[in-house]
Amino acid sequence: MALLDSAFALLYQLGDAFAFLVLAACGLAVVFGMMGVINLAHGEFIMCGAYVTVATTRAGLPLPLGILVGSLVAGAIGMALERLVIRHLYGRPLDTIVATWGVSLAATQGTLILLGSSMPGVGTPLGSFSLGSYSYSTYRVVLMLAALGVLAGLYLAFNATRFGTLARATIQVPHMAEALGVDTRKVYALTFGIGAALAGLTGGLYAPTMTIVPTMGTTFIMEAFVTVVVGGADIFLGTAPAALVLGAARAVLTSWQGQLYGQIGLLVAVILMIRVLPRGISGLILRERA
Repeated sequence: MALLDSAFALLYQLGDAFAFLVLAACGLAVVFGMMGVINLAHGEFIMCGAYVTVATTRAGLPLPLGILVGSLVAGAIGMALERLVIRHLYGRPLDTIVATWGVSLAATQGTLILLGSSMPGVGTPLGSFSLGSYSYSTYRVVLMLAALGVLAGLYLAFNATRFGTLARATIQVPHMAEALGVDTRKVYALTFGIGAALAGLTGGLYAPTMTIVPTMGTTFIMEAFVTVVVGGADIFLGTAPAALVLGAARAVLTSWQGQLYGQIGLLVAVILMIRVLPRGISGLILRERA
């Protein structure tokens, strides 16, 4: 019985780590993987979603609606940022790094000045359940299901809709798409907005589990970048396997030695994966298919 309890605890930690990595990385994967834009303000979009979710929930909205509003607000800000800043920097990756880094600093410090060093949270809903001698948060199971839902939704959005076809055509051969009548500026804006909205969704989903502070985006940004890099260029083939591999490394070492060793194990796994698979997991999958 103790063995089953330990096995479930490890599986639960794996699911929790997988959900965190997928949700942290999905918005960045869309922007970086499909547009080639290195968005260092990704964490601030997550922070925006969390702040809006908490503010609207404390104002009386149900938590699911608050999360939706937080995601939509982050998406709208993302589209505005693309129109005002990012649009003028396509094909200049170093410039986009500097620009989004500046946006990140301005957003963090602006939030600190306007809203203070922290915001009262809303508490984790749904309580907990027990299995054997361990107790687990029910809301963490919801986050695992949400991660799977986001992956499925992204796959359908970019592979089974007209917008997805236009987006992939614009990203791969923009001049040809424009010659065929596609409004590429609109496609770029919507794609960046989707990435920002996914970041806001992540912030909203994790808002009940975290302390709401202006620097909370840094909790996600490192894991998001390493997941995208290990996943490789194809976000649909690479992000989920990368999150699974890195989540497994983190969960096993966390279960064995604690949180610090789990974080170290994740970084060691990233180094090994990049050394063995320089094109990422999706590069390996595409090579095997060829």
